[in-house]
Amino acid sequence: MSASQIPALSDPSTDPFEVAAAAADVIRERTGVDSHDIALVLGSGWGQTGDLIGETVTTIDNTDVPGFGAAAVAGHHGTMRSVRIGDSDRRALVYGTRTHYYEGRGVRAVVHGVRTAAAAGCRTIVITNGCGGLREEWAPGTPVLISDHINLTAESPIEGANFVDLTDVYSPRLRALAKEIDPGLEEGVYVQFRGPHYETPAEVRMAGILGGDLVGMSTSLEAIAARQSGLEVLGISLVTNPAAGISKTPLHHEEVLEAGRAAAERCGRLLAAVVGRI
Repeated sequence: MSASQIPALSDPSTDPFEVAAAAADVIRERTGVDSHDIALVLGSGWGQTGDLIGETVTTIDNTDVPGFGAAAVAGHHGTMRSVRIGDSDRRALVYGTRTHYYEGRGVRAVVHGVRTAAAAGCRTIVITNGCGGLREEWAPGTPVLISDHINLTAESPIEGANFVDLTDVYSPRLRALAKEIDPGLEEGVYVQFRGPHYETPAEVRMAGILGGDLVGMSTSLEAIAARQSGLEVLGISLVTNPAAGISKTPLHHEEVLEAGRAAAERCGRLLAAVVGRI
């Protein structure tokens, strides 16, 4: 199927898994690799960390792959890379950006990268993000393992009568592995809001009452789609700022990027070590 023949994800009659399979075929052709092992989604503040995983063998513009678009957020990179993991023959598919729900392209586009990773052979996905923290002891630059999530988008990537168990969305095995590598890691519940506006202090208080520790605008829809596709999920949030109302300082996207730059070395070492042992 040529690129011009691939139907749009926004068309309700389109099978999103067929588009993911077509995207995976392009990745195979461009990388010369039949199957990748692990996928990583690098969220806000995580852009520099992928370099420590291993050698980038191939870089592909997102716009060359069916269903993908250019990066829409500062600090994200509109490419995907095939990275050799350490000195092994294993490969990681590293996404430099994601489609956020607030971009208005629909839930199918939000989770297309996850489904493409599964179609490309990945059995594990590491989903990262930059977020606001509700715990005062979590200073900007603190990585936190996601133990569970609360999805406040009122959306699901799963269509039809397909009932997926979400008891352990975020793999206990992978969280334990990450803690072996960095014993100082803590865990928290991630709350996804729709965005693109930041949460109000009242909404942050609500998230805390519901059991949330972290607030942001991504991840939960991707994690649900990953479990539907049979992927084992590791979620890691980078606390880039105190959530609204926790700090009296107004929120700015630049502080998200700055916290990422400051924490790049620790987060990069963590990612590289985890990926090397999965």
